[in-house]
Amino acid sequence: MVTVDCRGQACPIPVLRTKEALSSIEEGVITVIVDNKASRENVKRFAQKEGCSVEVEERDGLFYIKITKGAAKEVVKTEEEKSETPEKQRPTVLIASSYVGEDPKLGRILIKGFIKTFLNADPMPEKIILINTAVKLACQGAEEEILSALKELSEKGVEIICCGTCLDYFGLLDRLEVGVASNAYDVVQSLVNASSVIRL
Repeated sequence: MVTVDCRGQACPIPVLRTKEALSSIEEGVITVIVDNKASRENVKRFAQKEGCSVEVEERDGLFYIKITKGAAKEVVKTEEEKSETPEKQRPTVLIASSYVGEDPKLGRILIKGFIKTFLNADPMPEKIILINTAVKLACQGAEEEILSALKELSEKGVEIICCGTCLDYFGLLDRLEVGVASNAYDVVQSLVNASSVIRL
């Protein structure tokens, strides 16, 4: 069994080291050790996307993530390769601020309008990625109309991805209302694999 000790390592290093460890084995078990919730969730989600089974144990303030790689990974990939859906043509939206443009007052009106309008877009975005101060839009305390629109988008299949480092920086990890706290690796993969990217 391979052990990957990622204590004290910032995003996206735990995910990248997990990826490297999984790539080095055909099948088997690796254990990743992290010391914060954001890394725990990021590593867990990455391993599950790779078709692995995941078990998490918390001991003495540390998270031990047991990842089992086996035949299930191939099945997941095969199904994904077989499915060709129009969703691949849906754009990914990157929002890097809690308002749009140079004027904050006008910009807050615009961001609310754009997010609400995405509900009627054809096609709707595949993903909305929130980084920097934009993560505040998905947290407790955000304007209710924006939060409601993001929740409705999520319910309709739009993946809401929030930068975990940004949430942690603003002390909002425990106040996330919609979407997932992600990492730089997931964000970059989402951007480079997108059919198109819209930046607000």
